[in-house]
Amino acid sequence: MLAPALFSPLRHRGLTLPNRIVMAPMTRSRAAQPGDIPTALMAEYYAQRAGAGLIISEASQISRQGQGYSHTPGIYNTAQINGWRKVTEAVHAAGGRMVLQLWHVGRMSHPVFHDGALPVAPSALAPDAQVWVVGSDGIGRMVDCPTPRALETAEIADIVEDYRRAAGNAMAAGFDGVEIHAANGYLIDQFLRTTSNHRRDAYGGSTDNRLRFLDDVVQAVTDEAGAARTGVRLAPFITARGMACPEIIDTILAAAARLDALGVGYLHLSEADWDDAPQIPDDFRHALRARFDSTLIVAGRYDADRAQAVLASGLADAVAFGRPFIANPDLPARLAHGTALADFDPGTLFGGDARGYADYPRQHPATANVAGACA
Repeated sequence: MLAPALFSPLRHRGLTLPNRIVMAPMTRSRAAQPGDIPTALMAEYYAQRAGAGLIISEASQISRQGQGYSHTPGIYNTAQINGWRKVTEAVHAAGGRMVLQLWHVGRMSHPVFHDGALPVAPSALAPDAQVWVVGSDGIGRMVDCPTPRALETAEIADIVEDYRRAAGNAMAAGFDGVEIHAANGYLIDQFLRTTSNHRRDAYGGSTDNRLRFLDDVVQAVTDEAGAARTGVRLAPFITARGMACPEIIDTILAAAARLDALGVGYLHLSEADWDDAPQIPDDFRHALRARFDSTLIVAGRYDADRAQAVLASGLADAVAFGRPFIANPDLPARLAHGTALADFDPGTLFGGDARGYADYPRQHPATANVAGACA
């Protein structure tokens, strides 16, 4: 059995978690069409995984402009709010806690989502990336992202207001908080990096200017959700999608200090998760911890042993698991009891029905939470 830290309660600024196992946000593209509306099947899927200390929802676009993949859920109209409310009710009935991840993809998109118009970004620079688009034949394919249109300065305030409304909508839908997706090459991350932000106005150039959009979004979101119930996801070490910025580490550390001063509930560190990804240097982890005093969540190919080690080091407070939660709805119990983990079917990751989504069997009885299992 594991040492108790992974299964010990965690109190942070906004929530008390019964264990330190977080379900990471994962795009699964099951929202109902037309309208990108959360469904009863999504409610079942998330409720099955309510044993996590915290569930972070799949990324959800804050507006039509914010969408970049087919069949991803939104949080900008009444039908979507009502759909998400069914999800939060199911998760809460199963004893879980859940926050909604707020998403604007920026240049990681395609004109098919924008009535033929180009996606928007800080600057007109192509990401050298692809997004998943379902064609008229009902089949999803990866397609190239075009060169986006650079946002006018006056348009940025409108997007900040979209974040504000989305955060209010999320709280109205019954979420326990929200997470701002500022990682993995999406819009906020695009503003942070010199490789994707060539602006010459107040949102580009210096570190302070490149942080301005994140500052504006965080202020708007915390006005609606409360700072303690707001998290921010950052990804300093990704290099794909044209994001290999030589200044990003200093920028991220500066962001962490600002977020700490604002009383943000948690930071979620998205580590590179491919097979030969670089290890996160310990000096960066120490520097991040020194600048952010509240809850730190880490995510990126962790298993039980690595999770236990990073918690024992004091350089993280909780660990998010993504892929292991797909085929193991009772993942916390399996980790607690050393039960072998099932493999997921990669052919059912995006789109489809319950197959490969809500039909994976449990190995342990359904319990709301795993806490103190190995005390």
